Amino acid sequence: MSDTTIDPNIKAKEFMGHPKGLYVLFFTEMWERFSYYGMRGLLIFYLTQHFLFSDEKSYAIYGAYTALVYLAPVLGGALADRYLGARKAVTLGAILLVLGHIGMAIEGLPATMTVIDGVNTVVRDEFFLQVFYLSLGLIITGVGFLKANISTIVGALYEKDDPRRDSGFTIFYMGINLGSFVAALLCGYLGQTVGWWAGFGAAGVGMLLGLFVFLKWQILLEGHAEPRNPSQLKEKVFAGLSREMLIYIGAVGGVIVFWQLVQYQALVGQILGGFGAIVLAIILLYSFLKCDPVERDRMLVVSFLIFMSVIFWALFEQAGSSLNILADRNVDRDVLGVTVQASQLQSLNALFIFTLAPFFAMLWVFLAKRGWEPNTPMKFSLALVQVGLGFMVLVYGAGMVGADGKIALIWIVLLYLLHTTGELCLSPVGLSVVTKLSVVKMVGFMMGTWFLASAAANYIAGQIAKLTSAGNGTDGAEALAHTMDVYWNVGLLAIGIALALALLSPLLKKGMHGVH
Repeated sequence: MSDTTIDPNIKAKEFMGHPKGLYVLFFTEMWERFSYYGMRGLLIFYLTQHFLFSDEKSYAIYGAYTALVYLAPVLGGALADRYLGARKAVTLGAILLVLGHIGMAIEGLPATMTVIDGVNTVVRDEFFLQVFYLSLGLIITGVGFLKANISTIVGALYEKDDPRRDSGFTIFYMGINLGSFVAALLCGYLGQTVGWWAGFGAAGVGMLLGLFVFLKWQILLEGHAEPRNPSQLKEKVFAGLSREMLIYIGAVGGVIVFWQLVQYQALVGQILGGFGAIVLAIILLYSFLKCDPVERDRMLVVSFLIFMSVIFWALFEQAGSSLNILADRNVDRDVLGVTVQASQLQSLNALFIFTLAPFFAMLWVFLAKRGWEPNTPMKFSLALVQVGLGFMVLVYGAGMVGADGKIALIWIVLLYLLHTTGELCLSPVGLSVVTKLSVVKMVGFMMGTWFLASAAANYIAGQIAKLTSAGNGTDGAEALAHTMDVYWNVGLLAIGIALALALLSPLLKKGMHGVH
């Protein structure tokens, strides 16, 4: 990975009112998300239909994998902050992702059910199962180096008080969801009709395109993504190896660790708990020992908001697991005589974001100019209300199933609509507020902490999904009713927490000290 020469005479140029570098990141992230969501939409079906894992075991593997995907950016963000710089980190992450998606396309022989000593037993090819787990390890490590750091570069393109900042993050978020929309339709269709190799292979091609875009036009980032101290990277620190080379070797070690961890799901939960406690202790110690009172208050507020995001994502992330299985088994997916693949319904969230994100970007600017914009804690509260209402709408629709026991498609569409409007109140705003409230030296670490919260949320999401599987093996109507009971309870919980957060929002706003 050679250094990129930045022409000091390049002057910031804008396109549609934003720095051109934003659009480089837009397209890079679009293709990266194409690869990730293309694979994610198929993963639960790959586990249950190709490897023949039970629903409960599949939810556990899915939850551990997605949790590790969001845990890894804490380390990737810290390494980029201190040594590597965001550009090198993103490039390394993209290369690992390409390798991981290539591995996913090697599906091998499907598992079979056979009778051994009078007992029904699933027989899996251990070699191809390990190729699958290794591919997950590559993807986890790749996301760790790419995800937090590309968002950090977006924040670096704007001054902290730039009114275009939230709008810029929302446009960036459109790129994420444009990629996931196309991925759900294309990879979902290919994976469930042509073959798993075709769906996963298409995801890998998307990641290659993302890497190409980033390398081709990275000069438009104007030096915002370079290492803080390039000479540190070249220092020989062990066995004649430079610090930069040791980081790359460490990344390979990370792949091996994640390859093993994804096979021990309970251990992932324990690590998350311990890791979360350490990260919280670091934030608190830094806030009270290294920050002035204003910086301390801002760090505490952003930490609290990150914690609140866990509740939202734990419910939102049912999409790839329990809601995906529900769509496959209990939703009438016939549209004008055409059966939509269950994985293709994952495109609804991205479609709604892509169509509604420009409206939300303009809405926040419109309200801000008139002094009516909700503060950030209130936006988080609105997000929690909507994710809770989404489940309640689905429960209502499930109460009107027809004779075939199928839920009308409109109800899951409405759930995804409410979850999407909630997401637009929290996710792009959350990414922005982390970069605004965090101390400069801790921005990468705090962005990693934002993804650590998502890691915890994804693990919790796996546990919630396992609750919905408790009715499997019983009567179909009884199993559906059990799932709806779980959804109703978590919906009520989300709305209750949202109301409490709304009451706290004036106090939190005060602690932000003028940052909006």
